[in-house]
Amino acid sequence: MEKPNSYCEYVKNLPDDNIHRVYHDTQYGFKIDSDNELFGRLILEINQAGLSWTTILNKQDNFRTAFSNFDIKKIADYDKPDISRLLANSGIVRNKLKINAVIFNARKILELQKKYGSFKSWLKIKNDSNLNLNDWVILFKENFKFTGNEITKEFLTSTGYIKGAHIETCPILDK
Repeated sequence: MEKPNSYCEYVKNLPDDNIHRVYHDTQYGFKIDSDNELFGRLILEINQAGLSWTTILNKQDNFRTAFSNFDIKKIADYDKPDISRLLANSGIVRNKLKINAVIFNARKILELQKKYGSFKSWLKIKNDSNLNLNDWVILFKENFKFTGNEITKEFLTSTGYIKGAHIETCPILDK
């Protein structure tokens, strides 16, 4: 079977209740207004590194529960007992580097919120500067941990900050 050229092509013949189809049709490429939800997407993208997206999608509810419903302020206050709790949680990816990156990034987002009003505002200001992907990657690496090229690209694509989530013939664009 030929590899699909896009996520849209990949999901088009999947059943409506397939986890990839649901994600594609309801979340992928759609703007997110809530800072906590934006951060939640970043958490998922960070944890996907080295794993399949299917694994992350199947565990996304576990991530939400384990990481305090993606509450940035709560996660920024995580300490050693929280790290131990997360490392013992088989429902998520138990990687100390990724867990520490999430906590660091929560603290960084609090700084951005203080300076720009919200994480979303910071993203919008940067997006209005017409950054190319390479500039975004540099910006993310300067501010966050565990955000290389692919993680940054997928975070920005999946949240609608850069184009490419859906192809022109994707029926989701008509909705």
